[in-house]
Amino acid sequence: MTDTSHKAQTTDRVGPIAQFMRATEIDPRLLGMVGALVLIGVGFHIYSAIFMGEGTFLTPRNLWNLSVQTASIGIMATGMVLIIITRNIDLSVGSLVGVTAMIMGILQVEILPKYLGLGSPYIWIITLVVGIAAGVLIGAFHGWLTAYCDIPSFIVTLGGLLIWRSAAFLVANGKTISPVDETFALMGGGPYGAIGATGSWIVGLLACAGVIWGAFRGRGNRQMHGFALRPIWAEVFMTVLACGVVIGSVLVVNAYPWPKGILTQYYAKLGQPVPEGIFISHGFAYPVLILVAVGLVMAILVRSTR
Repeated sequence: MTDTSHKAQTTDRVGPIAQFMRATEIDPRLLGMVGALVLIGVGFHIYSAIFMGEGTFLTPRNLWNLSVQTASIGIMATGMVLIIITRNIDLSVGSLVGVTAMIMGILQVEILPKYLGLGSPYIWIITLVVGIAAGVLIGAFHGWLTAYCDIPSFIVTLGGLLIWRSAAFLVANGKTISPVDETFALMGGGPYGAIGATGSWIVGLLACAGVIWGAFRGRGNRQMHGFALRPIWAEVFMTVLACGVVIGSVLVVNAYPWPKGILTQYYAKLGQPVPEGIFISHGFAYPVLILVAVGLVMAILVRSTR
């Protein structure tokens, strides 16, 4: 009786915020990180407004550029997660990216055009396959040294950092590699490396449909296995919140138009004058969509691995 009364009193003393967090199952650490990012963004925006005369940080243009610039880091981070959770480390990621990039650059600029012709539609495909294969082979070699030769990952990847950084310089012979294949360059973003307003809305609606499907599926799985269910209001709140984030992202990327110079270049190729008041949205950039795809694949891989 005493135990039961004590538990009831403890539950009653839980504040509304704690009850809300418990019902929605929001991770406080994630909430803290998101809050820190928001504070940093607001701080930089206020700083630019005070010292530059105009708030330029939290604008569609800057947020779009930040998403493109951080996409490559995000892709690398998805692979790093699996290494870190096994209590290992990889110091050679940056150098490995450098050497694979140089291999891909030399391949599409100097080697493949000789055999396939300049502008061949197969150049970017072959380049991408070779780049991924090179990364997989080097990564597998590092893994073999760590797992089968009992060399600590710190030592292996520290050596890899030095070796592959030098290898990147040797592959390119210290020179600039350009111009890359036009289709391949689209994966780096830019005005032409984005899917536009319509494509972004399609992606956003598909993402919202996926969120709703995931909510129903997750609740069904919990019920099937006898796990505790979240309250209906919490399920609805989390689903609406996720869809709101998706729709908000679409609105932000669609609010960033093509610059005037790009518009002039685009319509010059069409042989037409630039229409008055034309507004062409960037939409989601290809590297951001690639990051999302890689993240989904890695999430499925982690969930399926035992």
